[in-house]
Amino acid sequence: MDALAGTGTDPGTSTSTGTTPGTSTGATAAAPVPTVTGEVPRIRGQRLARDERRTQVLQVAQELFSREGYHHVSMDDIADRACVGKPVLYRHFPSKLDLYLAVVDQRGEELLRTVELALTALGPAPVPADGGRQVVHAVVHAIFAFVDVAGESSSLLFESDVRHDPGVRERVESASLQVAQRVAAALEATASLTPAQARLASVALVALARGAATHRLRSPDGLGPDEAVELVTALSWDGVLGVARPAPSGAVAGVPASTAGALPGAVGAGGQGVQVAG
Repeated sequence: MDALAGTGTDPGTSTSTGTTPGTSTGATAAAPVPTVTGEVPRIRGQRLARDERRTQVLQVAQELFSREGYHHVSMDDIADRACVGKPVLYRHFPSKLDLYLAVVDQRGEELLRTVELALTALGPAPVPADGGRQVVHAVVHAIFAFVDVAGESSSLLFESDVRHDPGVRERVESASLQVAQRVAAALEATASLTPAQARLASVALVALARGAATHRLRSPDGLGPDEAVELVTALSWDGVLGVARPAPSGAVAGVPASTAGALPGAVGAGGQGVQVAG
């Protein structure tokens, strides 16, 4: 990661002060912030352009919030680590919450980009009738890949300690909910779930993938990435099929009719045997 640089003398100051969760004024969009995988170095003496300094502050804040949590990091800590004065810091971010949410938004955008790339690789929408498992696998794989690259900064989306205020919670959970919406659409189309069933199942699936990926990040001596992704995919998709309504014409929900005959004794919703064509 490139070294961070900065001075504490930008023209102009701000009279804004820090706020507590629930008083956000909204964070301004910015270019993606590189993922921080280690402690951010402190380097003084180089003058940065405004956008570069903002990126620098976001990098520092990401590292500190990921490691210490929102409530244990102050604007003084961030200014000190970024080697800027507090007036400069407040000029870019009116409050600690604004800065925190800007970091969260960056992580969320990266998660969504990773998922969209995985889904795009499957081909154009709509999802074919036999494509449900492929969608689940793609999303699970994308979540694992995101966590592997983002490291502990993924916890800002998955384990945030700033969720009591509804507005803040909505921002923190926005990316995961958008991923779940993509999964829900696929489950409706391929597993014969009702819209309500698909929404709840997709939220549960994303939560399972997030938890498993985070556990693997912190316990790397376990399963390899491919094996872990396949396990979570199988758990998720088999669970969906366990509650799916039987498909028309005796086919198993979520399974193409052309392969139904290869599944004798298949079990449908409620543990009832599904008649398969033979």
